[in-house]
Amino acid sequence: MNRTKRGGFLIVAAAGALALCLPRHARAGDTAGRKPNIIFMVMDDLGYRDLGCFGSKTILTPNIDKLCAEGLKFTACYAGGNVCAPSRSALMTGYHIGHAPVRDNAGGVPLFPEDVTVAEVLKKAGYATGGFGKWGLGNQGKDGAAERQGFDVFFGYYNQYHAHSYYTHLFRNSVKVELNGRYTHCAIYDETVNFIKENKDRPFFCYAPWTLPHGKYQFPEDDPAWALYKDKPWSRDAKVVAAMISMIDRHVGEILALLKKLGIDDNTILFFTSDNGAAQRFEGIHNSCGELRGGKGSMYEGGIRVPMMVRWPGHVQAGAVSDLPWYFPDVMPTLAELAGVSQETPKDTDGISIVPTLLDKGRQKQHDYMYWEDTWYHNEAVRMGQWKGVRSNGKFEENPNDELHRGKWKGMKHESGKVEVYDLSKDRAEKKNLAGIYPDIAKQLGEIMDKAWVAPRSQKDDGRYTGM
Repeated sequence: MNRTKRGGFLIVAAAGALALCLPRHARAGDTAGRKPNIIFMVMDDLGYRDLGCFGSKTILTPNIDKLCAEGLKFTACYAGGNVCAPSRSALMTGYHIGHAPVRDNAGGVPLFPEDVTVAEVLKKAGYATGGFGKWGLGNQGKDGAAERQGFDVFFGYYNQYHAHSYYTHLFRNSVKVELNGRYTHCAIYDETVNFIKENKDRPFFCYAPWTLPHGKYQFPEDDPAWALYKDKPWSRDAKVVAAMISMIDRHVGEILALLKKLGIDDNTILFFTSDNGAAQRFEGIHNSCGELRGGKGSMYEGGIRVPMMVRWPGHVQAGAVSDLPWYFPDVMPTLAELAGVSQETPKDTDGISIVPTLLDKGRQKQHDYMYWEDTWYHNEAVRMGQWKGVRSNGKFEENPNDELHRGKWKGMKHESGKVEVYDLSKDRAEKKNLAGIYPDIAKQLGEIMDKAWVAPRSQKDDGRYTGM
């Protein structure tokens, strides 16, 4: 079944999906008189092609593929940024990186106390709020800590440099928790499950920014996922990444089974995505970014376009595919509308609600443009309809984890450079720069970049993780 959704975006529904169209009573934030539970899963450095349902030929993800088949698959969803902390800042606050409070990836830059997060908005609607995984927006016990920004409980890593190890201690609401050599993701997963069980009788927001498959590439070789790949003729890193993703897949399947067991499956909307592109492309093995150019740290599609799927039985049409371009700043207004508290979102956020697309009801507002910035090298990108603009200062393809460049964005003036232009409707791989053919488009995209970026507020960096 092919049809055009209101708002002009093509939806391709799988065979048999017609029978699963939305019931007439479906309304955002109103399911049999109860607000929907919300689970928002964000994997760390999961590439656009790392899942079977997005084209992987090497990594086994049957549960996530089933999740995708039972929900709405987005092929043009974008992260908030090309690296961890800025992307999470956009997701949590609804501002793109030209306006967001945390734009640096140095590890200890916190949210301001006055910054409003998704969790704070949903608490206004009576939601229990829990986060499990990597926060990256404020160190434990200090400004920006998750429990100071609307979360009833947060368990995991606060400073993202701490998250480079899978065999270390974690924190629960800033209190140190020793794991005694246990694999950290397993502890994070258990806490995720416990939160769902404990709040099954009330609306909850479960934010699951899990750390897999982020490096270091460490993995317990007694886990069943390792057996799937240990004999493959690949590099060890390629084997570990595959095992990490298959572990995620197993845990996603267990959570879906849990929702059914608890009787809350039909009243739970689940989002699944990644915080940016793959850290390694693994060309010739996983091809983690597929045809997309670049990867994590890049402003090309491989750095910012991410897999996204949304499942809500009886409300979100199963087996549908949407090419609606949207990104992490849209999460806050979307979840607020689902919870019935749109009025609680800050008025100047950069996001728009995608509830009309999720529920196939009403007219979908579209972005005039979407904006990204890499604050280390001051590279920028804009998507305006079919057009993509990239502006670089010459260090675009370098590794953003380069110690020599960390933090150099501070005090940097907004620089101008040549704008590359790509037509994503014909060239998703961004192979042909059309700036010379469409100079007016290049000029327009550059002007958008100029107005989208504002100087960041003066903000302290609490420093990298110190082993506290």
